[in-house]
Amino acid sequence: MVQDIAINGDNAVALAWKQIDPDVCAAYPITPQTIIVEKFAEYVANGEVSTEFVCVESEHSALTLCTASASAGARTFTATASQGLAYMWEMLPITAAMRVPLIMAVANRAVSGPININNDHGDCMSARDCGWIQLFSENVQEAYDMSIVAPRIAEHVDVQLPVMVNLDGFVLTHAVERMTMVDTHVIKEFVGEHKPLYPLLDVKHPVSHGNMDGPDFYYPHKYQSVLAMNKALEVAQDVFDEFAKISGRQYKLVEEYLCDDAEIVAVILGSSFGTMKAAIDEMREAGIKVGAIMPRVFRPWPVADLAKCMKGKKAVVVFDKHLSIGAYGPMFPEVVAAASDLEKLPKMYNVIYGLGGADATVAGFKKAIEDVKSEKAEKVTYLGVKA
Repeated sequence: MVQDIAINGDNAVALAWKQIDPDVCAAYPITPQTIIVEKFAEYVANGEVSTEFVCVESEHSALTLCTASASAGARTFTATASQGLAYMWEMLPITAAMRVPLIMAVANRAVSGPININNDHGDCMSARDCGWIQLFSENVQEAYDMSIVAPRIAEHVDVQLPVMVNLDGFVLTHAVERMTMVDTHVIKEFVGEHKPLYPLLDVKHPVSHGNMDGPDFYYPHKYQSVLAMNKALEVAQDVFDEFAKISGRQYKLVEEYLCDDAEIVAVILGSSFGTMKAAIDEMREAGIKVGAIMPRVFRPWPVADLAKCMKGKKAVVVFDKHLSIGAYGPMFPEVVAAASDLEKLPKMYNVIYGLGGADATVAGFKKAIEDVKSEKAEKVTYLGVKA
């Protein structure tokens, strides 16, 4: 049985957590993530889940506790945003290197300074090299769905890596949309019982976690994470396919929109994919052959799927909702690298947009793409900035 409900993105994530019923949750409140852990704390207080909820004094403490909890063998969830993720930064690569499959919802928000509480991808992009799998959501439904598939990917025996589930702050976290939930017993069966590998609490088989690595071991251990990330691409698609059987919603590593006959493709992440599709519909009506792609999985980077989408195109426009100051947007060089093995490289353009919650509009997206088509575009465009 499926049920349609009206819900915002934060509550949708909390609902998914409730249906999974993790062993441990430790978190610290930060806008626009706070609703997730507030709502989940209600479920704990009401006895609707068996989760041990730990109120900690900071985000650094939250991730430290969660890493220890997952190492002990508990299915563990947390959530954060922006400065909270920045405060966790010391623990991000440690958590990944310890190969603990914990799940963290990230309500994407600009990283200060200047001080700003609105949406862009400055937080998750700043963490992109820390060894975490990253999934992106276009809407509230997808925030719910990605929260359900995340533990299946993270806990796979060939992966064993932490996962960030990204949803755009305020745009999705606080926006109420219609969403179709799946019955709890179906979700529990899909996610399954947690079977930790090498848990600290398995006293009959003692292990050590978080050891010191010298040069002889540090590099090989990092390479093990590389191999796990490579495997995660295959695992993620398999999990997406299984999820489609219980939900009717099919996800791909790279989502496409009207790309087959497109001469120009836009690459974009998160909720802006929906805005981009609206812009494309209008440009199609005007006879402009344009399409869009969204990397559902940002880490590991789906090189082959992206290259396939760009093959034979005249131009690719990468829309980055973050700025790597002194270079390009963070996604742009990775898209260029993904296209580098193509027989003919499309013309590549980078559009920086939406920083600190600046409007991401249909009109703005159309203008950026039309400038590319008419060859008026600069290599890098700062969309909407008033000089």
